[in-house]
Amino acid sequence: MVKITADNGNENYLVEIESSTGNRITADEPEAKGGKDKGFSPKELLASALAACTSATVRMFCSRKEWDLKNINVQIELIEEQSKTIFKRELQLEGNLDEGQRNTLLNVANACPIHKILTNAISVETALI
Repeated sequence: MVKITADNGNENYLVEIESSTGNRITADEPEAKGGKDKGFSPKELLASALAACTSATVRMFCSRKEWDLKNINVQIELIEEQSKTIFKRELQLEGNLDEGQRNTLLNVANACPIHKILTNAISVETALI
């Protein structure tokens, strides 16, 4: 289970986020939206989760198979349309990989845990405490 605490304090849009494991990150909105651009926007954090998970999952798979992956660069573009959200993901794989391996890694990217979360039904349950 993942547990995150977000504390806004008294500054508009600036949020200090802490994980149950003690990691910290700052979120904020860009100046154009009223923030001070002191951290990732919430939408950037969401896209970052997909990029990080994709990269780590592909790297882990290649390490296990002992495939020659030198680097993986993942780019995510979050596009909001009228009735849907699109995550446009591009993978740049560097290394000595044949076409079969590259196709396998595309499937591995599509199986990363965050991809699965984002493509399954999602429910948000909110309570005041």
